Amino acid sequence: MYLATPSVPLIFFCLFETKVQAQDAQAILRQSVRTELAADKSDRTRWRYRDEEQEKRTVSVVVETDGGSVKRLVERDGRALSAADAQVEDRRIEDFVHDPAKIAKQRKDGASDGESARQLLEMLPEAFTWKVVKATEDADTLAFAPRPDFRPANLQARVLSAMAGEVVVDRRQHRMKTLSGRLSYDVTIGYGLLGRMKEGGTFRVERREVKPGLWQIVETHVHIDGKALMFKQIGQQQDELQSEFTQVPGGATLEQAAAASKMLR
Repeated sequence: MYLATPSVPLIFFCLFETKVQAQDAQAILRQSVRTELAADKSDRTRWRYRDEEQEKRTVSVVVETDGGSVKRLVERDGRALSAADAQVEDRRIEDFVHDPAKIAKQRKDGASDGESARQLLEMLPEAFTWKVVKATEDADTLAFAPRPDFRPANLQARVLSAMAGEVVVDRRQHRMKTLSGRLSYDVTIGYGLLGRMKEGGTFRVERREVKPGLWQIVETHVHIDGKALMFKQIGQQQDELQSEFTQVPGGATLEQAAAASKMLR
């Protein structure tokens, strides 16, 4: 009967074990964040890949260069484009690669997206509590939950910091393989008067090593709903698959990318 009440040493051991686990999880996560940031800073590879946007029922071929990216629509609703639609794509891409303003806007938007991703990655260790929920020879699975005392700097950070979920980290390379989460509670804008992101919204990002030491996102799933102002829908619905990665030679031009986007595999 006395075993029903844990002894002081046993309680101390359990608390100590929990604290060590939390420290280990933080160390794993911080190492992964450092590795991802360093890889993003040093990686200059460019890729050609297949991009399937399931919600739009479209498939495109994307070709990256140092000067920008060409994205060519090749399928819609499960069918290859008609000859007429393919010609429309040809004209659109031809217009893009010779329009400095459009190229500059693409670069600016890409830089902004990259900076947002960097900021969100850097906030992961501070925005959540962490613990190891599974450890194998190849990967560690870390669970995260909102940290009550965290103060997000913007709306994007507020949405992310309201998530609870898991991160799977590759043990050998310290790279993030999977990041998934679910909104733990509603995120309000202007005390709910301007908008609200609904509890239960989810996201999942899958990453894979497409070439030794080189990782790319291969799946993105975002399903977040809400309303803003006059009952206008806000949020995002995205199911995007990226595959068939092949490396683009360094120094490729946008004109070469446009030609490469037409090549059949």
